[in-house]
Amino acid sequence: MGRRLSWDEYAIAWARARGGFDPRLADPSVRRWLYAAYRVGNLLGRLWVRPIAVTVVGLLLSLCVPITAIRQPWGPITAAGFVLLAAMADSVRGALAVTTGRLTRLGYVYDSFAARLGEAFWLTAFWLTGASGMVVVAGGALTWLHEYVRARAVSVGMKEIGAVTIGERTGRVSTAVVGLFVAGLAGLLKTELRAGTITVVAAVWLLIALFGLGQLLAAVRRALR
Repeated sequence: MGRRLSWDEYAIAWARARGGFDPRLADPSVRRWLYAAYRVGNLLGRLWVRPIAVTVVGLLLSLCVPITAIRQPWGPITAAGFVLLAAMADSVRGALAVTTGRLTRLGYVYDSFAARLGEAFWLTAFWLTGASGMVVVAGGALTWLHEYVRARAVSVGMKEIGAVTIGERTGRVSTAVVGLFVAGLAGLLKTELRAGTITVVAAVWLLIALFGLGQLLAAVRRALR
């Protein structure tokens, strides 16, 4: 492994891998999140941990989300914690790949596959907690379509950039964490409130996926026209 990258060196390499989006210019909360991922990724790199190992750990953490969501009475709250840990594992994997010089096209495919599968586990947790199956399926389908359109646009020449729509991964993580946590609190107050709350959360996921897809299609049209 090469020498340890400074934060500034890492930010430049990270931006290069993501079409120029500089993490140092992100919102304070996002910047702190990415900096934490950089520190953990640097540490794991020094321990010779490979990015694929972190991808597997993140996927296992996502698998724990529906498993724990059905456990009463604290299940949804615990599931929210697992979503947060899985999201951090995703960020750490990217940081580890950058700091160790192991950014590969195959790794990108594996990471994208793991992210979509992980989100399917989160949506399954919504359904198991009481959300409408139709709303959950529709939200998942629009999320997949959002990522498919982005991938196809990039493959034909659209420059990959940072978050450009409300339906990006960050929004999905926030919705799942906050939604499961709030649904868990509602269930602690009154069991009957849990299903209604998580259905609202699933509807929010659906709406941000829908609006995000519209924003992405508009951006793709501008970029490729």
